[in-house]
Amino acid sequence: SVRQTSALCLGRLADYSVDLAEAVVKADILPQLVCSLPEENRYYKKSAAFVLRAVAKHSPQLAQAIVQCGALETLVICLEDFDPGVKEGASWAFDYIARHNTELSQAVVDAGAVPLLVLCIQEPEIALKRIAASTLSDISKHSPELAQTVVDAGAIAHLAQMIPNPDAKLKRQVLSALSQIAKHSMGLAELVVEAEIFPVVLTCLKDSDEYVKKNGATLIREIAKHSPELSQFIVNSGGVAAVIDCIGSCRGTVRLPGIIMLGYVAAHSENLSMAVIVSKGIPPLCACLIEEHEDHIKAAAAWALGQIGRHTAEHARHVSAADVLPTLLDIYMDTRSSEDLKMKASIFAKRALKNILQKCTYLPALEPLLHDAPPNIVKHIIGQFSKVLPHDSKARRLFVTTGGLKKVQEIKAEPGSLLQEYIDAINNCYPEEIVR
Repeated sequence: SVRQTSALCLGRLADYSVDLAEAVVKADILPQLVCSLPEENRYYKKSAAFVLRAVAKHSPQLAQAIVQCGALETLVICLEDFDPGVKEGASWAFDYIARHNTELSQAVVDAGAVPLLVLCIQEPEIALKRIAASTLSDISKHSPELAQTVVDAGAIAHLAQMIPNPDAKLKRQVLSALSQIAKHSMGLAELVVEAEIFPVVLTCLKDSDEYVKKNGATLIREIAKHSPELSQFIVNSGGVAAVIDCIGSCRGTVRLPGIIMLGYVAAHSENLSMAVIVSKGIPPLCACLIEEHEDHIKAAAAWALGQIGRHTAEHARHVSAADVLPTLLDIYMDTRSSEDLKMKASIFAKRALKNILQKCTYLPALEPLLHDAPPNIVKHIIGQFSKVLPHDSKARRLFVTTGGLKKVQEIKAEPGSLLQEYIDAINNCYPEEIVR
């Protein structure tokens, strides 16, 4: 019909740019489009929903204009339509409105869309399932209260059942929606776990689709961060080993959620950190430090290694024995790095170095750093030598023959400073003629 073709043209104009979308709103076309919608045929409904989605996508202000013209109530009627294409069009419009902010998401919830979107994910059409899951994800992301609304509508069980679905685009949205629910609180994360997503979610980490891998790792990360108990559950389910394999087998930003997840698990306790070590988590994290060029991936890997090594001397030894410390030092001291990395490296590589050094008693890993590290890092290295050398005669002999003791004599420390105390403690381990 002419009206349907006109609506399609308006939609394409509004979709093209913000200026054209604003022109559609200013021309006062939306109220006319919306008021007759329930009585129209399915083709017109799809075209009208496309106009609303095209306007809403550009900005929160334009999405608010859709809300103010009373479109949400009409779109809810479209979600109840018999035709799956009409439901899909309405879901797209809701998604583009809800994704902007909490207030717009709340407006979608208040219009009564959530229970109908949960019904849409149970429909047989894959395209409808995808957009309905995406909309639930975008509603859930803004706040614990909005996520709880999605949970109360029974979404988790239906989303969890779709994790094994062979359609990659659907899996991406399902994993994203579960992540956006789980991220807010321990209670919500536990509800997601209780939907028996383990061990089936681990198969997503081996998926051929990069986004499925990334979203699968993100979901596990959002669960692991909340508590030692949830992290332990993931370890027991084989989740840590699966994430480590995933980090080892892919490149780039797909690695990022897995890296952070290992850091969260290791941060919770000595035992969980040791579980990451035993599962051979250190080598792929070291590889990320060396292979990745993206600043934030290097920073995340440095942070995760710091979390693993910070607990005890044994944890620090495992990390330092993997030759991580010189690499962290290089990142920290890299003058070529961008301002962003310089900041992140200063924070993360330096912090990781300090975390590991303060526990590390494995002297062969510490000694090479004595010759390259800046004074603020050398202080921590000297501190560790001052703890170990008084009790280890073999280490004392080696420290002389490798030139370590000579290097200590070259360090200029403020009298009475902590560094001077460390140097004195080392010097007191040797006869005066050797120190001279």
